[in-house]
Amino acid sequence: MEKLVEGVKKFQTEVFRAKRELFSRLSESQAPRALFITCSDSRIDPTLLTQAEPGELFILRNAGNIVPSYGETMGGSTATIEYAVALLGVKHVIVCGHTDCGVMSALLHPESVEDLPAVKNWMIQAETTRRIVRDNYADLKGEELLVTTIQENVRIQLDHLRTHPAVAVRLRRGTLALHGWVYSIPTGDIWAYDESKDVFVSLK
Repeated sequence: MEKLVEGVKKFQTEVFRAKRELFSRLSESQAPRALFITCSDSRIDPTLLTQAEPGELFILRNAGNIVPSYGETMGGSTATIEYAVALLGVKHVIVCGHTDCGVMSALLHPESVEDLPAVKNWMIQAETTRRIVRDNYADLKGEELLVTTIQENVRIQLDHLRTHPAVAVRLRRGTLALHGWVYSIPTGDIWAYDESKDVFVSLK
């Protein structure tokens, strides 16, 4: 905790002071460029990853970067998406999965969360991912299977996003774009989903 408190002090005396004008503008309003949906995993920092300034990303985090289909779970995730798209008018929504994802691993090995009832219940939102992987990738094993599961999950969450009325309206108008990313923790690479070719390609 001491390290975090020292970090706050450094932010106040160095970072905030250097960006005083920016924070003054942000105190009056926000106009983020994108809604960034990613996992709660502590190894992912969306602003560091994208080199975004404060105010540029509206961030939604949860276990497994899951987007419930509209009407299925009308909770904080759905409200965040609606607020960002309908009120703040973000022009981009990014769903960013990552390597070594614990929730995706648990989809493949449900016994690992047997004593975590809240996690098990949340993972129902990723049931489509589990079935697609089970029925289409029976030949894969180990890390290759996990990475494929992570990629498929990003694809499915993009599909779920399209069920949200605020998203559907903006997509029809052509004023919103959806992006699927997978972040590699050990290499720093980003693989982006190319819908026209149905493959993930490096952003390099």
